[in-house]
Amino acid sequence: MSLPQITLVGAGPGDPDLITRKGLKALQTADVVLYDALSSAELLAETPAHCQRIFVGKRAGCHYKKQEQINELLVAAALEYGHAVRLKGGDPFVFGRGQEEKAFAEAAGIPVTVVPGISSCISLPELQGVAPTSRGYADSFWVLTAHTRSGGLSNDLLLAPQTEATVIILMGLGRLDQICALWDAAGKGNLPAMVIQNGSRPDEKCWVGTVNDLPDRVAAERNNGPGIIVLGKTVAQHPAFRQEVLAAVPSAALVSVAG
Repeated sequence: MSLPQITLVGAGPGDPDLITRKGLKALQTADVVLYDALSSAELLAETPAHCQRIFVGKRAGCHYKKQEQINELLVAAALEYGHAVRLKGGDPFVFGRGQEEKAFAEAAGIPVTVVPGISSCISLPELQGVAPTSRGYADSFWVLTAHTRSGGLSNDLLLAPQTEATVIILMGLGRLDQICALWDAAGKGNLPAMVIQNGSRPDEKCWVGTVNDLPDRVAAERNNGPGIIVLGKTVAQHPAFRQEVLAAVPSAALVSVAG
């Protein structure tokens, strides 16, 4: 058995081909892998035949184990098996609680290597042809979560409608109507907006529209998969936007939409 060690691996947004080469090498040398609900079966198949696979849940509406239990299990797995890989969707440190797992393991004397992953916050809009930043549209982007630890809306989310930046919200589909209401109250009901669910996966869905028309459409068609919300003028770059949205928006409103 190899010496206890842990590798935190970001698996990327969903498509197994979007994992990094270093992340794939870690899986191929793992003695045990702790994986989330969103982990690809193709990535798990890259582990050696002797590798133990332990499901630990962790997705919206599916918390099979609490974070504290995962921390303890990760350390125990490394001590028992050797090289433990913690496979996490997206990037481990972007709302992934990877820092908590790293700190807990290092406090137990186990060395930790971090393998960054491609985060859904930038990759999924890009795969749809939408740049988070683009000259003439947005000079910056914000990445937010819809939830605080106490379950309320983030204070940053309450401030976000004031910015001209592209705002990308993770883990917010269940509050899409509340979120869009904040932008509407700030006079941005005609702002281009997009929701991507199960991004980069075969069952991906994408809705493109404006702040005011998206909530009803998404609520009627979405499933329980993960998704992101993108709010900002840059969404007007999406190929479907002018075809499906601008034709339906009164010409007087196009100035605020197209900027």
